[in-house]
Amino acid sequence: MANAILHKKRGLIFGALDERSIAWHVATRCLEEGADIVLTNTGNAIELGEIRKLAEAKGLPLLACDATDVNQIRVLLKKTQELLGGKIDFILHAVAQSVNLRRHLPYERVNYEYFKRTLDISSLSLHKILSIAMAEDAIAEYGSVVTLSFIASERFMYGYNDMSDAKALLESIVRQMGAVYGEKKKVRVNIVSQSATHTKAGDSWDEMEYFYKYTEDLSPIGNADADDCADVCVTLFSDFMKKVTMQTIYNDGGFGRTMLTEKVINSYRKSFERKDD
Repeated sequence: MANAILHKKRGLIFGALDERSIAWHVATRCLEEGADIVLTNTGNAIELGEIRKLAEAKGLPLLACDATDVNQIRVLLKKTQELLGGKIDFILHAVAQSVNLRRHLPYERVNYEYFKRTLDISSLSLHKILSIAMAEDAIAEYGSVVTLSFIASERFMYGYNDMSDAKALLESIVRQMGAVYGEKKKVRVNIVSQSATHTKAGDSWDEMEYFYKYTEDLSPIGNADADDCADVCVTLFSDFMKKVTMQTIYNDGGFGRTMLTEKVINSYRKSFERKDD
């Protein structure tokens, strides 16, 4: 394992719930690349999900933490360093939730208490983690923090609701906190903007199956899956990306830069032919 790119690195993974979670795929790849890691999620998520079973199977520490609670974050960062034997080298922030989306409330009629909760969980939680980590000097020099976003932060996406606003805020936090943290401690903060991916959270969106097919047809090299995302995250955690910060990495098969492909043209051509018949 001495040649593994995360050899002797210490990491903290937020948000793994079950084997479908992107965070779990990232955790698995981190282990394969020689890292020591701690998993964390809310107490409810640990009880309701499969993460405890997965953690036990891999022999990983699993700590409960509400990423919106600054006191719990402070305790988590301290405990993680104790368990791993030193400062944290990398953090994955895979934390997002929208009750408005889950309850299928249209964007123009969202519940504003739910909306505030969406922003707190999905965006401000990253600010809190970075702010406390900076104050406590919990992340090692040239450490890496990666969060997950989606192109709906930049474009209107039917049905994605207040999560679009949350992702836009998240990306702004990455830029601003990345600048501050980089100057003070040389800590890197980046975003992976991921393809539509079949996860428990993603599949709670009614239109996911249609959108997944659409993005597959519009991506020149196809949708990136959870394992592809894990590979990008691990690379960003490594010293190979030591001077990359405040960036959005589009792991989407080219979807975000493509307007039209032959597959899309052919699907419309077939549709028009059926109408002519």
